Amino acid sequence: MLQDLPAPIQRYMEYTGVIGMKEISTVKLKYTGEFRTGADKPWMPMTAFESYTTNPASFLWDAKFKIAGIPLLRVTDKYENGKGSMLGKLAGIKTIFDIKDSEELNQGALVRYLNEIMWFPTAFFSEKISWQAIDGQSARVTYTDYGTSVSARLIIDEEGKLKNFIAQRYRGLDDDFSLDTWSTPISAYKEFSGLKLPSAGSGVWNLSSGDFTYIKLSLKEIKYNFAS
Repeated sequence: MLQDLPAPIQRYMEYTGVIGMKEISTVKLKYTGEFRTGADKPWMPMTAFESYTTNPASFLWDAKFKIAGIPLLRVTDKYENGKGSMLGKLAGIKTIFDIKDSEELNQGALVRYLNEIMWFPTAFFSEKISWQAIDGQSARVTYTDYGTSVSARLIIDEEGKLKNFIAQRYRGLDDDFSLDTWSTPISAYKEFSGLKLPSAGSGVWNLSSGDFTYIKLSLKEIKYNFAS
């Protein structure tokens, strides 16, 4: 399983404890954290539930955000059959955005899926994955699904911990998209279901104007191979 992987990825797989584990086909998890829509905007407390399948690749993210202490905003983010979609509702009634099936949204959703494989790392052995060595601390991973390919650089420390994921990802800007550098630095690890997994981190847009951290999260629970 490991012999053809770049050395940093071999180290990472050994650290996670994934070697010899049964293939993960379905995932459910919960995390809490905070989110903001701009550098000058307030942080909103957030609780999110997410489910995944690995063959085929899909996810459904369901998050609730508190505004002035009240859970008013609900956002769902979905990737299925190569297509991405996002829906936001205020107070469960007013739709504030409903975005579906554009090349940019599909790419952004697939980059997100590739990033979150860190929570179900047997999927890194998928035939849809390819690897390219970079140096002793990093490697490039590419994931191809429904004709779309996305890539990222994984930064691995000497212990084998994944420390960062860096990719080019489309970011929504009003009625348009911008292709920017996106990263998810990891700040803590915990053991879940026998695997050593990232348990805290953030999402950052690395822009020419400076880094914009828009989400901070803490993984609370995860469940594998449930009956879908």
